[in-house]
Amino acid sequence: MSTLPPCPQCQSAYTYEDGLLYVCPECGHEWDKVQDEADDGLMVKDANGNTLSDGDTVSLIKDLKVKGSSTVLKVGTKVKNIRLVEGDHNIDCKIGSAGAMKLKSEFVKKA
Repeated sequence: MSTLPPCPQCQSAYTYEDGLLYVCPECGHEWDKVQDEADDGLMVKDANGNTLSDGDTVSLIKDLKVKGSSTVLKVGTKVKNIRLVEGDHNIDCKIGSAGAMKLKSEFVKKA
């Protein structure tokens, strides 16, 4: 038996499916099943609001100092094959000159 999500408004456990919608019989709230399933994944957006996914290529929009080193990553540096992770720095990647590191998505744009 499949488990249906609770109502996002009243947290009722008595939701049911009606075509492409979930419906709460207690408060009458209806929401889209497809949207609810898409919310389960990690959603990371770049500086321009584009959605990023694993394996994308991005470029830096700001000079970034590498912590613990005198190296600076320049604007326009391309980073290939990114991996999205949970946390403050939500992109894991390898940059040729600097090695493996974590980046914040607010400092990159999708290439």
